[in-house]
Amino acid sequence: MVIKVFLASSSGSTAIKKKQQDVVGFLEALKVDYTQLDIACNEENRMWMRQNVPVDKKPTNGIPLPPQIFNEDSYCGDYDTFFDAKEDNSVYAFLGLPPPPGSKEAEQAAKVLGVENGTPAEEPKADGSVDASAEVPVEERNGDAHGEEEQAADEEEVEGEGEGGEEEDVADEETAGDEALAEEEEEAVEETDEVTEANAQEEDEQEEADEDRDEEEEEEEEEEEDMEETQEEEAE
Repeated sequence: MVIKVFLASSSGSTAIKKKQQDVVGFLEALKVDYTQLDIACNEENRMWMRQNVPVDKKPTNGIPLPPQIFNEDSYCGDYDTFFDAKEDNSVYAFLGLPPPPGSKEAEQAAKVLGVENGTPAEEPKADGSVDASAEVPVEERNGDAHGEEEQAADEEEVEGEGEGGEEEDVADEETAGDEALAEEEEEAVEETDEVTEANAQEEDEQEEADEDRDEEEEEEEEEEEDMEETQEEEAE
């Protein structure tokens, strides 16, 4: 299975560049094999990405922005869903890949599977006591560290919301650019039609002028012939 990450190499949005770097950097840190597909330089990649993002996952304007992540032809999600999976230690599930043994995600999956199968979450010691460390995670035992992590998560969520607004701005700019281009094309067509009509009118006027000149020349020739005939008659 190949993970495909659709990116825009020449994006003018700082927010999009940051999100792309975040996704690629995290995949490389996990040593996940992936392929980058550029939508800025390859129209085929752009159209494939837009057509294969589910309708209910597209933004309001219908144009999904990079980065978009696929497992082969199966859609995984965009940056926001990737970020949520990273925060929940469920990136492999997000990518549709089995977590490697010993990873946090594999341990969490084993715990969930044990609970579903009725396996106790912790085992008592020989003296009958229960290891408190097995009941309470280290983060919860350390209140200060837990509070700092929650604060950091809140700040990242705020940043994510701000970046989401920037994505909408970029999408609006692209839509406005497309509309402006369409208007320019319409104006160019109208100008071409006007020039064509003007040329046709000039040609009609030129033909009329040529006809008038030909008639004048014919009248002059007839007058000359009449004068010659009159002179010959007078001479006789």
